[in-house]
Amino acid sequence: MSEHSSPSKPSQSQMLLAAIAAMALIVVAVFVLSMKKDNPKENKKFEQDVVVPAAQVSQLNTAGLKPEQAEPSAEPSAEQTVNASNSENTASQQQANTTINTQPTQVQPEPVANVNIAAPAPLKLDDSDNAVRNRIAEYMAEKSVELFVSDDMIRRMVVFVDNTAKGTIAKKHMPVNRPAEAFMALEDDIIVTDPNSYERYTPYATMFANLSTAQIVRLYQQFQPLIVEAYEEIGYEGDEFNGVLVQAIEELLDTPVPETTLPLIKNSVTYRYAYPEWEQLSDVQKQFLRMGPNNMKKVKQRLVTLQKQLAE
Repeated sequence: MSEHSSPSKPSQSQMLLAAIAAMALIVVAVFVLSMKKDNPKENKKFEQDVVVPAAQVSQLNTAGLKPEQAEPSAEPSAEQTVNASNSENTASQQQANTTINTQPTQVQPEPVANVNIAAPAPLKLDDSDNAVRNRIAEYMAEKSVELFVSDDMIRRMVVFVDNTAKGTIAKKHMPVNRPAEAFMALEDDIIVTDPNSYERYTPYATMFANLSTAQIVRLYQQFQPLIVEAYEEIGYEGDEFNGVLVQAIEELLDTPVPETTLPLIKNSVTYRYAYPEWEQLSDVQKQFLRMGPNNMKKVKQRLVTLQKQLAE
């Protein structure tokens, strides 16, 4: 157990357990299938017919003619009858001027140009922090977003989860900011943790418990390639990360929740648990205890839900 009471040295309690909440960003959706991409639909062209006006169709039907059999409806004038020598020419000219074009015309639509829209460039791990923060901000209140460290967010989470699965704590890769308050102990005949010290972890536990499974899935689907890349950076196969997530959850769920206040032993400027069965827990589990029973139960309830989702 490694809480420091000296202001010159940061306590492990300030540095460590707050980051458990950040696991919610990646812990369940690793088993969810990647989002399917819809194939683009081809543009379809339709030919449009210009229909003969209804008045003309009615006139043709009355005469018992089909549109292609229609003759001009104009009659020769009295002057054309008298002037026999000119009647043929006049009638021919009149027929030419008055012939109804009853053939339906087809208007061809203008060809649709094929516009090639370039796909957005894939997000790079080094440039992913803004995208991660923006997506988190869609799901959380501003105070919750402020709990997260703003640089190398994906790398930090991956390394922290990998260490949690081993029972160790990645102090230099905290994905969330440390609580502002210091660890406090009540020193009397028996040294115990000050119950007020538990409250510094309440915002983290509440944020973790309130982030829904659906939100976790969407976050993972968007950033899955970068999570795999970050895991490969530290020397592992990317597809092994799902097993690491399972181990990390089990490590925390295996931490017993104390029913009574646990006595401490002061060792110089640090404290350790007086009972061997508690002091022999892993570093991660001992720090989990520092959240206090209420926060532990809240986090565990959420972890059980996520574990069930992983098993499906």
